[in-house]
Amino acid sequence: MSGIENRLAAMGLALPAPLALPAHVVLPFPFVNIRGDTAYISGHGPQNDDGSVSAPFGRVGETISLEEGRLLARKTALSILASLKRELGDLDRVREWRRVFGMVNCAPGFTQTPAVINGFSELILELYGPERGRHARSAIGVAALPFNIAVEIEAEAAISA
Repeated sequence: MSGIENRLAAMGLALPAPLALPAHVVLPFPFVNIRGDTAYISGHGPQNDDGSVSAPFGRVGETISLEEGRLLARKTALSILASLKRELGDLDRVREWRRVFGMVNCAPGFTQTPAVINGFSELILELYGPERGRHARSAIGVAALPFNIAVEIEAEAAISA
């Protein structure tokens, strides 16, 4: 196992299986698109260990609490790491995280979207450290997300060969 995977295991965390989509859903894009030394990571949502989409579903600030939203963002980090592992073979190939864009399905007037996406950022910083894990970030509220998930995150990371 890589150093990052050892840290995950020490934290009691596991990477989920590939996303289990309904039969009628076709995604015409890859979850991770490698171009040179950059991994462009498509939007991911929270997953359970078996690859299914993780509950709770709905809007943060309405049916989902801020803390539940943070946990869903953390699960989304695991989902992204799982896709990177499948694409790169080794999570230690991530040299640095560059940019993160977080979207929160939230109730009108909910303004704590950065606090929700902190669930993602805090895990990445804990795993990769303050230099490799540091990233630019945006966190916005949206009216809806696919499958009624509460959090979707996309990112860019520099990788080694």
